[in-house]
Amino acid sequence: MAALHRGLWVGMALLASFMAPACGPETPTGREPEVGELESGGSGLEADQSPLPPLNREALRQAIANLPNDEVTGALVRVSGADGHWLGTSGVADIHTGAPIPTNARFRIGSMTKVFTATVVLQLVAEGRVDLDQPVQHYLPGLLPDGVFKPITVRQLLNYTHGLPGVPVPQKDPEWFFENRYHHFSPRELVALALPAGPRFDPGQKQEYGNIGYIVAGLLIEKVTGRPYGEEVQARILRPLHLRDTSVPGNDVTIPGPHAHGYELVPPTEEGCPDGATAYRGQCLVDVTEASQSVPWAAGEMISTTADMDRFLVALFQGRLLPRAQLKEMFTVPDVSDVKGERASFAAGLGRFVVNGITFWGKSGDRHGYNNGMGATRDLRRRLVYSVNTLRMGQDQPRIAARIIAAAVSDPSQP
Repeated sequence: MAALHRGLWVGMALLASFMAPACGPETPTGREPEVGELESGGSGLEADQSPLPPLNREALRQAIANLPNDEVTGALVRVSGADGHWLGTSGVADIHTGAPIPTNARFRIGSMTKVFTATVVLQLVAEGRVDLDQPVQHYLPGLLPDGVFKPITVRQLLNYTHGLPGVPVPQKDPEWFFENRYHHFSPRELVALALPAGPRFDPGQKQEYGNIGYIVAGLLIEKVTGRPYGEEVQARILRPLHLRDTSVPGNDVTIPGPHAHGYELVPPTEEGCPDGATAYRGQCLVDVTEASQSVPWAAGEMISTTADMDRFLVALFQGRLLPRAQLKEMFTVPDVSDVKGERASFAAGLGRFVVNGITFWGKSGDRHGYNNGMGATRDLRRRLVYSVNTLRMGQDQPRIAARIIAAAVSDPSQP
């Protein structure tokens, strides 16, 4: 699912990618009250972190200006917090009609789905139905071959220290995608494809980002509850928080409601754009909006809006979804190195990002045609949710994302 596998700085850099020609502060109706009084008290800033600058609306406008370009067709960004709110869009939702991107556009959130999945698992922990220190093999006997995989705790599953091999499906390769975009994989089929490679490392020794742990976490939810993981997400999170524009698509390949289309850039032939592609601004684009989301499944299949994701962040950070002990797991990064030898940066569901000296907690995610991110300071005084319609699946995040992230914490007094 969403590929933010490139470390947390990239993840946070993924937190920015949208534009808005003419957008000012937004005051959404029915918004959750601001939070300045979390456990940390005071400013809520983490130790040794830079002061939070005022909201820089002009920098945000400039960060997403002049779309479409050769990297993205459109962008949507929402910044909220103690200094006010800003909502911006830029580019087009449909290259055929030229329609602008609606501010309530839905998009495929990719790996941000992992935060929902982790929340459900931790709710089951709070209910005494799952033990974080119990091996996954206890709950899912037979899934991981005995004698090949050492005991992997539920906690290790959630914080990417499990050592399981990745799913060998090249879902971000355009050729593979166009051949398999409507094919449905079962979660157990994906796990079975991954396991022959054997363990990557002993559980708890390193951290390696990937989807496989959250596919297994989805199976864990289903085994413990006896219901599809998507129904648990709906019953435990979406309905209580009134996230009416957020969904778990399952077998539905469409995006319901208002949305921007996702596109993939393809090379032209000698005669022009190939069949199925549309000539647009000197490029050949194929609409990739509709596609099966069975490969990422519980690791990255969900659909949402910037408003719903902001509401979810607020409720989660405020402790309205999890008791204190379980919420702490989402802000506790294991004291290990990642497989590249760098400091681990992921906790259970959330990742830790430092931008201009300010610590954010959040997640990035992408699917074909969509590159997204969300993050917030621990005290919720600055929150960012964005989505960008990228034209190159599986490539580095578009440069506009880094510009938006930087703009979200830039100082208006600085040139």
